[in-house]
Amino acid sequence: MSDEQKPSGGPESGSPESGGRAPADAGPGGPEPEEIRFFGTTWIHHDGGYGLRRAGVAVGSLALAAAGAVVLRFAFQGLEIAAVGSFVGILVVAGFAICSALAFRRTWDGFVRRPDPAARSAADKSSQGLMLIGFIGSLLAYFCRSLVEAPGEKLHRAEHTAARERYERRRGARTGNPAAKKFRPKKRR
Repeated sequence: MSDEQKPSGGPESGSPESGGRAPADAGPGGPEPEEIRFFGTTWIHHDGGYGLRRAGVAVGSLALAAAGAVVLRFAFQGLEIAAVGSFVGILVVAGFAICSALAFRRTWDGFVRRPDPAARSAADKSSQGLMLIGFIGSLLAYFCRSLVEAPGEKLHRAEHTAARERYERRRGARTGNPAAKKFRPKKRR
């Protein structure tokens, strides 16, 4: 594949400063913004149906959370029919509540900062089960964040602004012919 045919934003075009996710320098126009799920790059100028997309994400995530709560209610009714006892019922409700709270917090933190790739450990990977159980918390985090902005917009905007500033500094430092400056003979008096 030639450079013109490669899709932008791939792993080969990532910069080390941004964790390899966003291109550092995407040609003459500067760094390209990273896409956000459901929003693409409409978050930059709030165009292309940005408001409708935010409303859709808010309504969709709330509807999915409600549907998930109904499914969990059916599961809880199954436990009541099985007559497992009140202790098991309390454990199930507490388990889902704790997992939902952890999933909410982890999803919310993902909107604010990128996870450190060096900090990912076996404990993080093993907590994926807790995140799956607490899916309602994750959906509620999407709902709450989409009321304010596109989920992750603040993080992406800060990274894009920093990449633009780095690009402008590098571009400003390269004005003129650097080779001519190095080998220019000094004037003698």
